[in-house]
Amino acid sequence: MTENVWSYKPTAGLTGADLTGYKVEATDGSIGKVDKHSDEVGDAYLVLDTGVWIFGKEVLLPASTVVSIDPEGQKIFVDRTKQQIKDAPEFDQDKHLGDHRYRDELGTYYGTIGPLA
Repeated sequence: MTENVWSYKPTAGLTGADLTGYKVEATDGSIGKVDKHSDEVGDAYLVLDTGVWIFGKEVLLPASTVVSIDPEGQKIFVDRTKQQIKDAPEFDQDKHLGDHRYRDELGTYYGTIGPLA
């Protein structure tokens, strides 16, 4: 299951647009803005700047958490709560691109908690 967390759902509405700066909405409210993203097949993700929400930390969200993208409103909707995102393994700027163990840890976390029904 964890290998699929790094791909956008076909229903997400990915348009190939630059998502940098888009606001991100969890199921229970706003969680920040996209600082960086990848739409590479099988390795897609969002890096969010959470601002004051969790003291300026960045978090990495696998693409599978994206439910829909609103290009006009520049918003991305994800299927996790703010607490689920806050409880995720801490984002590591140096490891997120090349460390497979770190990516596996994130993939397992997001693949295991699953979206809320």
